[in-house]
Amino acid sequence: MNIDIRRLDPSCRQDFFRLHSDRNGCGWCQCVAWWVPTWTEWGERTMEMNHALRQSLFERGQDDGYLLYTNGEPAGWAQVGPRDRLGKLVGEYGCEPDPGAWAVTCFLLAPQLRRQGLARRLLEAVLSDLPERGASSVEAYPRRGAGLPAEDVWTGPEALFLEAGFLLIQDHPRRPRYRKELAGEASMTGRV
Repeated sequence: MNIDIRRLDPSCRQDFFRLHSDRNGCGWCQCVAWWVPTWTEWGERTMEMNHALRQSLFERGQDDGYLLYTNGEPAGWAQVGPRDRLGKLVGEYGCEPDPGAWAVTCFLLAPQLRRQGLARRLLEAVLSDLPERGASSVEAYPRRGAGLPAEDVWTGPEALFLEAGFLLIQDHPRRPRYRKELAGEASMTGRV
C-alpha cells in the first residue's frame, strides 16, 4: 500500500469532501463540531449546514488539517491547528491562552482501513511537521472508555496519544486532556 500524508491546502479540498462522505460514515459532520459555538442544537444541524460552514472555513483560509492517502485515494484525516482559535474547545476544557499550543481535534480513517496502524502514521507525520509551523506543543482530547464504538472515537483513541508520548494534563472519567511538548521534535520540510 502506497501511503502519502499531506497538509490540507486549496489543491486538495475536494479530497477532503470525498473522504468526508456517507460511504465513510461521516458525510453529516464535515469536521465542524469544534467550529460551532456550543453543543446546543448540534444534533439538529443538517449536512448542508455543516458543509456550508466547512466551505466558509476554507474560504477564510482554514485549511486545518492533514490528509492521508492510500494508493492515491483520500483515506484518512486529522484536524489539527492552533488550539486557541476554537472557542468552544478552549471554554469546554478551561484552557488558558497559549498561542504556541496546537490541537488534534478529530481523526477519521475510512472504515476498511482501520486497525492497520494508519492513524499512528498520520499522527507521527503531524507531530513531525508541527514545529515547522510554529507549534511549541500539541494537545489531544480523546474519549475514554472500553469498547467505544467508532463514532465515539472521532477525537482519536486515547491509546494512540499515549503511545506517541502525550502526557495527561487534565483528568476526566470520559474526556481527558493530553499534551505533548514539541521542543525536541524533528521538523520536516516540504510535503509531509
